[in-house]
Amino acid sequence: MDKAIEKTIDIDKILKSKMGSKAKYVPRFAVSWLKSVIHEDEVNRFLWESRNLSGTEWLTACVHYLDMTLEIVGLENLPDKSDGKLYTFVSNHPLGGADGVALGSIIGQHYDGNFRYLINDLLMNLPGIRPVSIGINKTGSQSRNFPQMVEAGFQSDNHMLMFPAGICSRKINGKIHDLAWTKTFVSKSVLYKRDVVPIHFGGQNSDKFYRIANICKALHLKFNIAMLFLVDEMYKNVHGGLLENLRFFVEKLDQLFCLDRGFALYQPTLGPRRRRDVLFAYDLVGSGTYGGFVKT
Repeated sequence: MDKAIEKTIDIDKILKSKMGSKAKYVPRFAVSWLKSVIHEDEVNRFLWESRNLSGTEWLTACVHYLDMTLEIVGLENLPDKSDGKLYTFVSNHPLGGADGVALGSIIGQHYDGNFRYLINDLLMNLPGIRPVSIGINKTGSQSRNFPQMVEAGFQSDNHMLMFPAGICSRKINGKIHDLAWTKTFVSKSVLYKRDVVPIHFGGQNSDKFYRIANICKALHLKFNIAMLFLVDEMYKNVHGGLLENLRFFVEKLDQLFCLDRGFALYQPTLGPRRRRDVLFAYDLVGSGTYGGFVKT
């Protein structure tokens, strides 16, 4: 890589920061493999070339860089940006990276950059995404601050973007779908009177990715090794129409709404005659079993 390009992502430094003096015992072939699988040189070149961009502009540059082919269905259903309301956008997570980039770009353009992601704090190493992100860490030393960080996001004047499954979709019994969605977006949207906008992405990763993910699960590995391959998955699909169907569905007040592939959500406000503020019912894993959550 050109020496004039600053290395934002530096595997050698990351290993040293995480492992200290033990990093020198990591075989060089393993380090080289890791650099290759995360496309260290390509990523750093793009980060350098886009260093003057941030937020929505940076995300849109990513969409062009990855040569995504987006088919958007229901864009006209997005709430008017001038209606004075704040929304929680929730989506399935089939790709683990490119879908988040696309979602941020589209929502950011529609709402003039007035949004925030809840993302894995590792992604905060990407300078362009920091201004529109809230980095969260559920397992490290920062885990105790997780509730407060989520609370701050929902208390803000920004629309919230969330992938309630937490990780990208898996192949289970031959079908690709999200793991169980967490309830956070439900409880916080109810508490702060935010309407929920459900979004569905069409797309999938390679069979190799799903095999690796399933092997890790079978071995009960705590570290999500499959996550290391998500950048490689993106680069494999450059010029390949990665996102074929990006669908936006907007719920209407006082109506139960079924999202493609089985998610159903209800609005946080049901009117003054009802004591219950909200009923959320959605298929947690696409299995046909619905769970309901009621705020009274």
